[in-house]
Amino acid sequence: MPTYSTNEFRKGLKIQIDGIPFQMVEMNFRKPGKGNALYECKLKNLIRGTVTDKTYRAGQTVEAADVSEFTAQFLYKQGEGYIFMKSDDYEQYELTAEQIGDEAKFLKEGMVCQLIVFNNNPIGATLPNHVVLQVQYCEPAVKGNTATNVSKPVTLESGAEILAPAFINIGDWLRVDTRTYSYIERTRDPNEA
Repeated sequence: MPTYSTNEFRKGLKIQIDGIPFQMVEMNFRKPGKGNALYECKLKNLIRGTVTDKTYRAGQTVEAADVSEFTAQFLYKQGEGYIFMKSDDYEQYELTAEQIGDEAKFLKEGMVCQLIVFNNNPIGATLPNHVVLQVQYCEPAVKGNTATNVSKPVTLESGAEILAPAFINIGDWLRVDTRTYSYIERTRDPNEA
C-alpha cells in the first residue's frame, strides 16, 4: 500500500487511518521553538462525513486511501436512493442522501458528477461546482424594488431553496454554486442551442 510522508500533505489528499478513508480538508504547518515541526490536519471521514483533528510530527508517514473517482451520470431518485450510471461501462451505483450530503438538493436527472469509490463501494459524489436550474416558485417582484442588494427565497426545479435577487421570476434559469448554495447569475435555458 502506498504511503504519504508529511512533506506531501496538502488539502484534498486522501489517506487511510485504521482502514477508514479520510480527506484532508485543512492542513497547517507549525514549527515550535524547540522540537520537530508539526502538521495540524482537519480530516473528513469519507464514509460518515464527520470531521476530526489530527496532528503529525515531521517525517511521519500515513497510508494512502484506496479511493478512486470516475465520471457518472445521475439517472433518477428511487425511494431514498440516488441512482448513478458509470459513463464508460453503464454500470449502475446507488447512493443514499447521507452519502451525497446537502448537495443532493441540486441533483438533476442527466447531471454528470464524480463518484467516489472505496474498496469498490460507492461512498460519495462530487457535483459540478456550478449548475443551471430553473426557478419553480418565488414571490413576484415588488414594483420599484429594483435594488441589487434585495434578495428573496426562490425554489428551484430540484427542490433546493436559495436566496436570489428580487428581479428573479418563475421560469428564469439560474446558475448556482453547489459549494456555497448561492446564486451566481441569471442565464439562458441550457437546452436552447
